[in-house]
Amino acid sequence: MAAAAGSSGQPRIHWWGTLLYVPLLYGLGWLASRPLGLLVPSWRPDQLDLAGAAIALVLLLASLPWRLRQAWGCKTPWQTLGVALPAAAGFKAFGRGLLKALALLTLVVVALLLFGQARWLGRLDLGGLANALALLLGVGFAEELLFRGWLWGELERLGGSGRAIGLQAAFFALVHPWYRLPGAAAIALLIGLVLLGLALALQRRADGGALWGAVGLHGGLVGGWFALQAGLLQISPATPAWLIGAGSPTPNPIGGLLGWLGLGALLWVRRRWWAETEA
Repeated sequence: MAAAAGSSGQPRIHWWGTLLYVPLLYGLGWLASRPLGLLVPSWRPDQLDLAGAAIALVLLLASLPWRLRQAWGCKTPWQTLGVALPAAAGFKAFGRGLLKALALLTLVVVALLLFGQARWLGRLDLGGLANALALLLGVGFAEELLFRGWLWGELERLGGSGRAIGLQAAFFALVHPWYRLPGAAAIALLIGLVLLGLALALQRRADGGALWGAVGLHGGLVGGWFALQAGLLQISPATPAWLIGAGSPTPNPIGGLLGWLGLGALLWVRRRWWAETEA
């Protein structure tokens, strides 16, 4: 964010650079992963795509400091992105975000149990736990670095802080595969993604620019929901999509009423941070 931490010099950002930066990295990652299909013929296309995404993330981590120094005039890129901060502050922010994710997931689970739409199983094997933790840390960190770190900062420098918070949430929502769902379900998921993008941005503002609270909130929701569906909770196939979101047997709750209510409540609690600018 432009106001997140110390940056120096005048912005030298152009829209075309912002629009092409990440697609270029993703394309390079995709190309670099193709030879792996020859080396490991047993890999499925989705595994190759995952390897390409991992390579793209490495390229992002390697190139971001250069990008911020050249385009933002920033001498302390990782501090400006909210990544580099004292360990105690980082863990504290991460824990706060994780607790909010737990509260939102608890709301969904309790509502489903009370409405008779789910049954608590309480089973989670080691593989499911490992996958949940990988999603928590991997998806949480990668997407927050990209959207609430780099993209938000670029948009603030291009169009000002007033527009940037909404634009980053819109971009975040649009790049997810909401369009794979039919009709109203797709729109419902798109709205939920926008609400989540706003909630994550306000989490970072509330944490004084630290990114780790947003990582904990985002990763906690993704990893926690995976763990619930991996054996902790059995959701009835008859549960209406308007309540829990479409996509049965693995619905996305932010596309349903329960997710909207939870995210809406979180936005209401954080509403004062909407207009705040960070020093």
